[in-house]
Amino acid sequence: MPPDADRSPARVLVIEDSDAIREMVVEALTAAGHTAHGLVDGTDLEAALDGHRPDLVVLDLMLPGRDGFALAEVISAWGDAGLIMLTARDALPDRLRGLDGGADDYVVKPFELSELTSRVGAVLRRRGRIPATVAVGDLLVDRGASVATRAGHPLDLTATEFRLLEYLLDQRGRTVSAGQILTAVWGYASYDDNLIHVHISSLRRKMEAHGPRLIHTVRGIGYRLQAQRP
Repeated sequence: MPPDADRSPARVLVIEDSDAIREMVVEALTAAGHTAHGLVDGTDLEAALDGHRPDLVVLDLMLPGRDGFALAEVISAWGDAGLIMLTARDALPDRLRGLDGGADDYVVKPFELSELTSRVGAVLRRRGRIPATVAVGDLLVDRGASVATRAGHPLDLTATEFRLLEYLLDQRGRTVSAGQILTAVWGYASYDDNLIHVHISSLRRKMEAHGPRLIHTVRGIGYRLQAQRP
């Protein structure tokens, strides 16, 4: 798929009976650029699948009413949606049952929101819903290999800087706030201007060693990644 063949947001359905967890996951996935919807349980799963037509489902296995493994079978039979199981059941037999039952990944509670959003992105990339290689001007990022180059020069990025760059790439051409960045990259929304400033400055310095500025500050709003100044 060409880098910009499909810029429409990926659709993610989150099925989780804990209001706090469901709302945090939906918020984090929305901040990461996806279209996310939440369900309390699987009572109306078939209607929700037909209505939202998700590219990926994040499914809590310990739900009231219908068992999570039974719901996984419904999702598998419905269509070609990715599946990430989210559960406190971390025993090996449970994990193997989930993966053998068609899950693309298995995330154990408690978890970091940044890890979950990263795993969601990885599954969507494997399924071709998010392009693995993205170019902005002379910046080329291969997310599958975790490699970024500028004008052919490799960029020596930390893991956090690479996640930050991935997020800005997913939002390229759009202005994102510090709060959105914190939620998507670090997994929490408490405002920390210095944390964002330090990592943006470091990422800019490494990128601008080989070309003009790509990460622009939009005063009073946030940051935007694009080849031309906004």
